[in-house]
Amino acid sequence: MRNYHKMLLGIVLVAAAATVYAEAPIPAHPSELKYPPLEYKIPPAAQFREVLSNGMVVYIAEDRELPTFDMVILIRTGAAFDPPEKAGLASLTGEQLRDGGTQSLTPAELDEKLEFLATSLHTGIDDTQGSAGVSCLSKDIDEALALLIDVLRYPRFDEERLRQARERRLQNIKRRNDSTSSIEGIEWDFLMYGEEHFINRYPNSATLQAITRDDLLAFHRQYIHPGNMIVAVAGDFGRAEMLAKLDKTFSAWPTAEPAPKTFDKPQHQPVPGVYLIHKADVNQGRVSLGHRSVMRGSPDEFALRAMNGILGGTGFQSRLTAKVRSTEGLAYSVGSQFRQGTYWPAAFRCYLQSKSDACAYATRLVHEEIDRLRNEQVSQEELDDTIAYYVESFPQYFPSKLALLRTYLRDEYTGRDPAYWQTWVENLQRVAPQDVLRVAREYLHPDQLVILAVGDAEAIKGGGHDKAPDLKFDAFGSIRQMEPRDPDTLKR
Repeated sequence: MRNYHKMLLGIVLVAAAATVYAEAPIPAHPSELKYPPLEYKIPPAAQFREVLSNGMVVYIAEDRELPTFDMVILIRTGAAFDPPEKAGLASLTGEQLRDGGTQSLTPAELDEKLEFLATSLHTGIDDTQGSAGVSCLSKDIDEALALLIDVLRYPRFDEERLRQARERRLQNIKRRNDSTSSIEGIEWDFLMYGEEHFINRYPNSATLQAITRDDLLAFHRQYIHPGNMIVAVAGDFGRAEMLAKLDKTFSAWPTAEPAPKTFDKPQHQPVPGVYLIHKADVNQGRVSLGHRSVMRGSPDEFALRAMNGILGGTGFQSRLTAKVRSTEGLAYSVGSQFRQGTYWPAAFRCYLQSKSDACAYATRLVHEEIDRLRNEQVSQEELDDTIAYYVESFPQYFPSKLALLRTYLRDEYTGRDPAYWQTWVENLQRVAPQDVLRVAREYLHPDQLVILAVGDAEAIKGGGHDKAPDLKFDAFGSIRQMEPRDPDTLKR
């Protein structure tokens, strides 16, 4: 009888729903579907921000949906602080915090303990920050937190694990020139930021062999301590109880001198021109073209986002994808970026990959789209579609409370205004077609383009695509042809 009543109720509900939908007009085409405006507001940072008794900033959020716990720590350090003769020290230290065991646990014992708890624990250091974190079931919070602190505060830096890590990196160095994407990525950064800036200070066999366990210990003492840490925690716990736990945990750990909050800016100015790197064993070429961009916080930030979205930053609805990929069929991968740097001006870059003889034609099409943005005002409809793309994607930036806290954690680390995200949608929606034209003219500089191509040099130079049989790659300027850098030293 109970099942019968459930079935009857289901029939009634379905019939009611059918009646409602029957009254609504059915559009002739999916493009005519209308949706209500998206109303999405994220909670302000202050709702989650706390300060422990030792001065550490903590972002904390209860999340009872699942019986889990997640903790993320950002550490003010980075490869920026590597001595040039020991490039790779920060990265090795970050890796070996986790992989090298602790004073009380060998690497194998730590691995086994984490596996038994079904707990994930990670550490790492990149150019301008370090990170650590742990994820576990909420019933194991105390044990997982204790393991994370043990890893960070009392690393073993096991000699055998260090030897293995060094050997892996030496093998990876030998493969730097195996792919055009690797060659392109390394060379592009050299062209944009110069030979001397720390982001282009790659480890090589000499610097890796020079790094000792004592170096890791010294780097750890200087940078891995609560004075350089910002924490985020989310999960199945009580807020007050967790704050007390964190306060007790970190207040017992002495701090040292905090690291600088800024990093050296590149002194290099990109030299416009056409650069071609020869790699004989490929039938497709990769092309990047662009120049330096701006710092984060530009008053034109949102107009620049819309401009880049229209050019090549919104996938299939962008002009570059529509023209170079969909209409001309020249490239599977094509797009643009207009990055806004945190510590120094980043780069504007258009990129594509195409058959070698089509690289010149595809590059000319990219040039034409850049010129069109600078010379013709975009339509309100195209701008509205681009803004809608970003606005409707906005909630995807914050799929969970942990993701939200990670955002506020990064903002705290880099010094961004905590109110930034509260007005993000409104600021983007204020962009008008004339703003896009203005910033395209002000910030896109066709006469300052660095053009880098990687692939079969003769085939790329020769051009000869069916739609532009006479177009050769030197149409964009005198070509400076180079061999790939030495994979070890990255020198020529």
